[in-house]
Amino acid sequence: MRTLKRLVAAVFVVAVVGLVVMYSSPLWVSDLQLHYRMWRGGVLSHTVDVAEGRLRYFEMAPVGGGEGTPLVLLSGLGGRAEDFAALMPRFAAQGFHVYTMDLLGYGGSDKPAASDFSLTTEEHVVSHFMDAVHLQHADVAAWSMGGWIALKLALDEPQRVDRLAVYDSVGIIFPSSVGVDLFAPTDEAGVERLIHAMSPTLKVPPAFVERDIIRYNGRQKWVEERSLASMYSGKDVLDFRLAGLKVPLLLVWGAEDVLVPPSVGEKMHALQPKSVYATVAGCGHFAPVECSAAVAKVSGEFFRAQPAMVGGEMRLGK
Repeated sequence: MRTLKRLVAAVFVVAVVGLVVMYSSPLWVSDLQLHYRMWRGGVLSHTVDVAEGRLRYFEMAPVGGGEGTPLVLLSGLGGRAEDFAALMPRFAAQGFHVYTMDLLGYGGSDKPAASDFSLTTEEHVVSHFMDAVHLQHADVAAWSMGGWIALKLALDEPQRVDRLAVYDSVGIIFPSSVGVDLFAPTDEAGVERLIHAMSPTLKVPPAFVERDIIRYNGRQKWVEERSLASMYSGKDVLDFRLAGLKVPLLLVWGAEDVLVPPSVGEKMHALQPKSVYATVAGCGHFAPVECSAAVAKVSGEFFRAQPAMVGGEMRLGK
């Protein structure tokens, strides 16, 4: 009986501690669960050193074995490799060998105080990452700010990029008043503005989760400020360069994106008429997450098409 009482007491203590941790650090607990699911699904976590610092990345081999077609995924401002947790197994099931990296300053990668975290710096980081993991060239898929970085890479080093898909990408001039305050909210109302800007389908989390989001984004603010300064400087806008893009290009947009509206994708498509433009109904700026099935399907078809897809527009459902 005494042993049973001790066991019950121990279970009670563990449960209380678990609840306290969940309440005080819900994002950390959520990450533990996500990383476990990714690991169970065959996703491996690595680090690699490049000239700019140490980078964290995830790797997933193609389902069924073999070398597979290398595919590099890049996330956006404030993002991290986990943003592609839903896409990685879908691409691996299509025969791709998937690499998704944290850009310098983001996720688990180094955050060197001296870095400007500019578009050009991140472009070099991606190129150096590919060298470090022995990829002379690869297909590339990138979201938001990552799309801008990937487009620059495809323009500056076209031998690196076989085919390119960008999702809700920035990179050309369009009216926007978005500042770092949107991505680094200081109160619960700010968190709700961020969530509504990312997607009309995302639900507002409980208050204790909102508080953890505020803490996390506050720690990232100085990096995002430098990235945004580069984006708003105007020196890397691609309006006058897209026509010269040599690699096949797929533009995918959430039809309900209010942060970077579909009109931006339409303009990119007009600037590079050989591109393929697809919109996904019912999705916002977070299309690779909330509409991963549709995004993975159209991207896989684009990457595998022989000959390469040229021009055209598509309207997709979730």
